[in-house]
Amino acid sequence: MKLIEDKTTFEQLIAKEKPVIVKFFTTWCPDCRRMDMFIDDIIKEHDEYDWYELNKDELPDISDQYDVMGIPSLLIFKNGKKIAHLHSANAKSPEQVQDFLQNNK
Repeated sequence: MKLIEDKTTFEQLIAKEKPVIVKFFTTWCPDCRRMDMFIDDIIKEHDEYDWYELNKDELPDISDQYDVMGIPSLLIFKNGKKIAHLHSANAKSPEQVQDFLQNNK
């Protein structure tokens, strides 16, 4: 996953026609590290998305704008709009992430 480092880049990426998934994380989050252990296999299976990550602590305004209260969270964007949000409480296992992706095709 490529890191989004500024708001301009974020806005350009989410404006795409192709759906974009942004993983919101922080460096101190143990659940984020756990997700990192299994997310690469899921990314390979779901190449219908462009995948990025964003450090919630470095870009808090974006996190606030899209109601990212917990981490890790996965948000799907298309044409500049958030179309789905997997909240941190439901993003603890590969199965939960896979279910989220299947339910939001």
